[in-house]
Amino acid sequence: MTAVRRHRARGARAVLVSLLAVVAALALTPARTVLPAGAPGAVEGAAAATAGLTTTADARYVVDPAAKKVHVTVALAATNHLKDTKTRRYFFDRSYLAVPPGTTGFRISSAGASPRVSVTSRHKGYNLLRIDFGKQLAAGATRTFSIAFDIPDPGGAPTRATRIGTSLVSFSAWGLGSDGATGGSVTVIFPTGFTVLPSGTGLTKSRDAAGNTVFSTGRLANPLSYIASFSADRPSAYKESTIRVAIGTETVPVTIRSWPDDPAWTKRVGGLLAKGLPALAKDIGLPWRVDRQLVVQEAISRNTSGFSGRYSPGDGTIEIAYYADSFVVLHEAAHAWFDGGLLADRWANEGFASWYALRAARAIGEKQVVGDALTAALEKLRVPLNAWAPATPETGATPAEDAEYAAALRLASLAAERATPAGLQSVWRAIADQRASYQPSASGADLERGDGTPPDWRGLLDVLEEQTGGDYRDLWTAWVVRPAEAGLLADRAAARERYEAVSARAGDWRLPRVVRDVLRVWQYDQATELLDAASHALDDRDAVTMAATAAGLTVPTTMRTDFEGPRGFAAASAEADAELAAIAAYRDAAGARTGQTDVLERIGLWNASPDASLAQAAGSFASGDLEATVRDSAFAKLTWASAATVGRNRVLAVVGSLAALLLGAWLTFRWLRDRGRRRRRRVLMAHAEPSGRAR
Repeated sequence: MTAVRRHRARGARAVLVSLLAVVAALALTPARTVLPAGAPGAVEGAAAATAGLTTTADARYVVDPAAKKVHVTVALAATNHLKDTKTRRYFFDRSYLAVPPGTTGFRISSAGASPRVSVTSRHKGYNLLRIDFGKQLAAGATRTFSIAFDIPDPGGAPTRATRIGTSLVSFSAWGLGSDGATGGSVTVIFPTGFTVLPSGTGLTKSRDAAGNTVFSTGRLANPLSYIASFSADRPSAYKESTIRVAIGTETVPVTIRSWPDDPAWTKRVGGLLAKGLPALAKDIGLPWRVDRQLVVQEAISRNTSGFSGRYSPGDGTIEIAYYADSFVVLHEAAHAWFDGGLLADRWANEGFASWYALRAARAIGEKQVVGDALTAALEKLRVPLNAWAPATPETGATPAEDAEYAAALRLASLAAERATPAGLQSVWRAIADQRASYQPSASGADLERGDGTPPDWRGLLDVLEEQTGGDYRDLWTAWVVRPAEAGLLADRAAARERYEAVSARAGDWRLPRVVRDVLRVWQYDQATELLDAASHALDDRDAVTMAATAAGLTVPTTMRTDFEGPRGFAAASAEADAELAAIAAYRDAAGARTGQTDVLERIGLWNASPDASLAQAAGSFASGDLEATVRDSAFAKLTWASAATVGRNRVLAVVGSLAALLLGAWLTFRWLRDRGRRRRRRVLMAHAEPSGRAR
């Protein structure tokens, strides 16, 4: 959606005040009737005459842009309501009529008479005409007069109430008549091609045969109090010119569109922009942010409340009312930076645009430039800035709008005083660079960036405090938050304090981004849960560190990786439990090692290296291989625990082997010995037999 920035309509307000003053002047105009000339009983006649004459008028206002005038013709009807008596005759020979100020060229005519019209007095709010009837108006009679005069464009200040030209028309049409009269009408005719904004009750719009736009009131209940104002322009009649403005290292083209009959506006606004845009850029501290050619065009209000400036960032167009002062021009120029893309909230964009406009005015030497003052009356109307409704096509300069503009400027001024201009520049650069608040404090951490969404009142408070080191909570409490939002500031303070404490305790361990992200979006319940989990994980870290140090082990990085990464605090705590179990296994294994060994243990440890296994377990622990740590520790423990048994078994095995060997040798010896004996016995027996036998 295209964002629209508006500023209150000082010019329209001035015109309205002028018209109200005219109404008051008309109500106080001296008597509309005069005494009957030469009538007897003057005192009685005066009272009767005041109540006896009424005038009503059908006033027709025809806009003539080429002549820079509005031609007014009035069909005036004067009626003598008195009645003659046998002794008195009542008549009127003149009357008075109040008409708009600055009117000229008065003419009058009436059938059967030679009336005259003249200006008896000229005032700021009205001119008073004297109408001489030329022929006495008898009791009970009515006479009509045709009066004509012009409303010319007086020239001068752009804020003047009456402007009649080929591109712009602004004037007021009055109902004419005497006080208390009923009747008459007002008709206003604009030539074709004008877009007209009327402000008045009871107006109907139509077109005549020539295509002119006609506004009519019909019969008026009280013509003396009726005023309608009209503003009209011909948008297609713009005259374009281009200025080139040096902003930093860039040369930026700015197109100026003005009405052909208002070269003074082009000169004034173009001059302000040529000097003001570089001053704004330097003070804000950001490069030119508009990615298309900036168009600044003269305009009139398009709503009943009026505006004096409006910026549409979608198409890079600034509309500045023909009557807008220097503050409005510079304010709208500042919206080239504060356009909704840097800050999200309307009050922030409007407030800082106003603050920088005032500073730019001083920098370029503009005199008597003032911003929106928060008067006592407006202070009573203002609401928290977060309750300020977004601008719409119908948004105009109401007192409530004035109060919010003034409050936004006041807050921006107070914040800037605390931040300093240089501090604000660092704020805008951080936002433009999408530097997220709550950057990790651990050294060597990568810069965390936001998602490109402009910060709202919450994000602005965070970045203000982070970039300037100040505390702005009191300002936000007094000016920004609605009652329902006040608790968020207290929650924020508690969460930030807890975050700082946990971050300090974490030391060179970096809290994961998810913690900072929930702080950035002010989700403090979730932030509290995460910080509680982080604190528990740090308890586990400390327990692991203490146990590992006591065991002479180097803590692996696995838990830190889990703590800082997406696996989270639960994974870190689970890892701590596993590491504590591995440490316990290692210490148990180390505890199984004895300082001195006996013969059997030394024999049992022959060709075994439980120390190497334990060292291997320590290395596995440092690398995070907890399974290997437990396995190697268990092997080392088992080796030490079974050394005596293994030694005894080995000794027994050796002794048994030797015994078996000796037994085998003895048995072999006996077998050999017995075999020898048997052999010798056979030999002896063989020698002992006789040499011959009997046959």
